[in-house]
Amino acid sequence: MTQWIRYRANGKAGFGTLSGDTIAEHAGDMFASPKATGQTLALSGVEVLPPSQPTKIVALWNNFRELAAKLKQSIPPEPLYFIKANSSITSPNTTIKRPKAYGGKVVYEGELGIVIGKTCTNASEDEAEKAIFGYTCVNDITAAEVLFKDESFAQWTRAKSYDGFGPFGPVIATGLDPATLSVRLVLNGAERQNYKVSDMIFQPRKLVSMLSHDMTLNPGDLICCGTSIGVGTMKEPSNIMDVTIEGIGTLHNVYEN
Repeated sequence: MTQWIRYRANGKAGFGTLSGDTIAEHAGDMFASPKATGQTLALSGVEVLPPSQPTKIVALWNNFRELAAKLKQSIPPEPLYFIKANSSITSPNTTIKRPKAYGGKVVYEGELGIVIGKTCTNASEDEAEKAIFGYTCVNDITAAEVLFKDESFAQWTRAKSYDGFGPFGPVIATGLDPATLSVRLVLNGAERQNYKVSDMIFQPRKLVSMLSHDMTLNPGDLICCGTSIGVGTMKEPSNIMDVTIEGIGTLHNVYEN
């Protein structure tokens, strides 16, 4: 397993592999034969950035059997998804502010994220699996009352795309078996979500294959796999959110009402 990280040090963005608290600097393209420079940096001395720069964020709805059963939703025959604006992306460890134009409920959603490593179009499941670079933590923050505000049109993109509503990271982990992973979200010190990725309706290789028949997936693109039970509203003036997946680490952010 390798953990890839992007960072800013001395005003310059860089990337490398993370081992413990030490970053081994690399040069070139993270997704195309990157080369170690031989230089190292202390994790404590850098600003951690989102671990990729996606050309798009594809996010799933109704992709976990347990949540579908709770909500009395049928199992979909194909992925149900929306596009989340790239401008929603924010780094790990940042503070996210309530949108000025919205006064309703804001909810957290801890999720597994798939990061694409090479261009993928009309891919078989085997080809799709090879196009997956690795996995990351996602918090798909949502302005819940926007979703169905207009009875004629479900506003998924708007509800999910406010500035700061797309934190992911802190790393991309390669070499993981997603079927063995669990997603855990802790809000203000209390566990709110803890669910198994194996409960996904569309597992990563199948999901990437099916999406690639709809659109070309590019290196760095992020697929948010959807969430399961335990989603809830952030009610305190300041809300500490930690999304943890073993092998990836913890995505830490604060949301302020």
